[in-house]
Amino acid sequence: QQQALFAIIASLIGIIGYVWIRFQNVAFGLAAIVALVPDVLVVLGAIAISYWLAGALGFLGVQDFRISLSVVAALLTIIGYSLNDTIVVFDRIREVRGKRTDITADMINRSISQTLSRTILTSITTLIVVLILYFMGGDSIHAFAFALVIGVVVGTYSSIFVASPTLLWLMNRGVAPPAVTPDNTAGTKN
Repeated sequence: QQQALFAIIASLIGIIGYVWIRFQNVAFGLAAIVALVPDVLVVLGAIAISYWLAGALGFLGVQDFRISLSVVAALLTIIGYSLNDTIVVFDRIREVRGKRTDITADMINRSISQTLSRTILTSITTLIVVLILYFMGGDSIHAFAFALVIGVVVGTYSSIFVASPTLLWLMNRGVAPPAVTPDNTAGTKN
């Protein structure tokens, strides 16, 4: 258990370091790690809940899944998949930002809009393959495929809706919001 905990901490530090070096700001690395946490937790939660849902959803192939070596491999695959997707969005944010040092909500919105079709198409293609593995792959990879089905959906969600807002918050947490002046209160009554 201690070696596993050390390996997890070392890998998280490695991911933060890699993303930090790539984007020249530690906030990018921290936002990427924050987005990975729900990916793993939701998949682990789905595996835990499968114990109670196996009877009701047995017709969908849900069984009493257990943590095994194949599930650990699926978790690592999900982390890599989600991290790659997050880096694609972060690359676009960097391109949209240009030489500016700050990041605005508009920049993130434009970046997500520009990468959304790529993200959705990649996720749907991956999900189709994983669903085929889940329903036709056999017992040896059934738990692996179950974890990937959940992980692809959650990983796509977290890359868009967790990583980018976290990055915005981390980059602007010391910046005060713009003050309301008479010039930008158009439409309000006195």
